[in-house]
Amino acid sequence: MSIESAHNFVCVKNHRAYAELSEGVVRLLHAERKRRRLTKYAVEQRCGISQQMVGYLERGLRRPSLEIALRLADGLGVDLADVIKKARRVAPKRKG
Repeated sequence: MSIESAHNFVCVKNHRAYAELSEGVVRLLHAERKRRRLTKYAVEQRCGISQQMVGYLERGLRRPSLEIALRLADGLGVDLADVIKKARRVAPKRKG
């Protein structure tokens, strides 16, 4: 991951902005999993992340660490930096 990519992930103004970005990233990764018709078991095998954790993430019960997000993106064959950029574009804009 480049410095610019890392900046896109960690440069958020507050806890709420981080939560919204994190939720957006998870939504996009979940959509990619569904698009590829992968089960949670298949994701577990590809990424080394338990089916239970995948479920927690997709249901919004947990937020992914950077490591988990990278592993998911890699296992799904997508670039996390691109996912983050897309999540930032579709995240609600807040003033202040």
